Amino acid sequence: MNALTTALGHDGLRKDARGILVIEDSRTFALALRQFLEAETGLPVTTCASLKDLSELIVAAPGAYAIAVVDLNLPDAPRGEALDWTVAHGIPTVVFTATFDLATRGRIMEREVIDYVLKDSEFALGNLVGTVKRALDNRHTRILVVDDTRTTRKVLARMLAIQQYVVVEASSGAEALALLDANPDLQLVVSDYYMPDMDGFELARSIRRRHPKVRLIGISSSTDRKTSAGFLKAGAHDFVSRPFVLEELQCRIASNVETLTQLKQLQELAARDYLTGLFNRRHFFEQGPPLIGTAQKAGFPVSIALLDIDHFKQLNDRYGHDGGDKVLSSVAGNLSRLAEHETRLLARVGGEEFAILFAGADLATACRLAEGIRAEIAREPLLLGGAELSLTVSIGVAEIGVSESLDASLGRADRALYTAKQEGRNRVCAAGQEA
Repeated sequence: MNALTTALGHDGLRKDARGILVIEDSRTFALALRQFLEAETGLPVTTCASLKDLSELIVAAPGAYAIAVVDLNLPDAPRGEALDWTVAHGIPTVVFTATFDLATRGRIMEREVIDYVLKDSEFALGNLVGTVKRALDNRHTRILVVDDTRTTRKVLARMLAIQQYVVVEASSGAEALALLDANPDLQLVVSDYYMPDMDGFELARSIRRRHPKVRLIGISSSTDRKTSAGFLKAGAHDFVSRPFVLEELQCRIASNVETLTQLKQLQELAARDYLTGLFNRRHFFEQGPPLIGTAQKAGFPVSIALLDIDHFKQLNDRYGHDGGDKVLSSVAGNLSRLAEHETRLLARVGGEEFAILFAGADLATACRLAEGIRAEIAREPLLLGGAELSLTVSIGVAEIGVSESLDASLGRADRALYTAKQEGRNRVCAAGQEA
């Protein structure tokens, strides 16, 4: 990760390349589960039908599996010995079982598994795959646990870690707020009520005021039922009483994480242009200024490019709106391939206009990057109306001055774009070089 990426706060999360291990003695069910899991997760699935095969697989490829799905009762492992193997070798495990009673539940949960799913209906396969997907997704969710008692805090943190969440701990309300301020990727807080510096109600109000997108679950061993109401009125989204029923805690946290995911998806949809899938003008003007400020504060230059499809009106008139949409989608697809990068912000900002912020690029570098984009688009013909159509773009580029507004710099890039059109189109012009 380079210095600019670090300054901009990208975490560089990579997809887990390890596979999924399924231990199931029913060949038909194992095949269906493998196909379903591979389709839903994109990860390779290895199946085996016995404890003997399982032990050989794990010994042959230690560390090869991100998660295991274990049938509790196998012909050569009738008492959950396969589960003991996966847990002992540090493989996060989901149990799938047709035999279930309180004793079985206790035997499963004491082994610190992610969850168990019952073979009790036609929905069992879907439930199992959903549980595996959630566990894999949980690895990208950071949860802050706040409790001034170390032992209690560690117990809760361990419960969450078993569910594959990334856990951060705080021993006071003040420490929790400091961690939230410094770590914008913290999405969920689980907080005790009793703390020496501020109680859970005060912490909830502070989080609601300073970090309104963060969800909060209050916890308490108090027998006063007004405690839960106090948490909710102070801004918490949920409440759990101690001592925990483990499955209840899991479900409540999972429900809040799912809500966060849905909100993120809605925000993503609101930020995207419906036709091209690129970010829209609103998102560009919301995210552009903080990106510029962060990069410049760290000592990096930032430039902006404004791109326009040449002769788009004539293309639209000739081929109709459907043809015009295909032109826009084609250019957007090329831009996405060529210009989307963790230090760049790309958006459709007008009918046939696109803007790119290049964080870390001075004027000369941005012009070179823009020239590469222009040349690549010109080399990619579009099949339209049964014929190959050559598309070209004109681009204006400006380096953004310190304390210069995004509007002002975009205006200078627009004037440079006008110059590029006046000089014959299909070219890049830099601000300061206008005729």
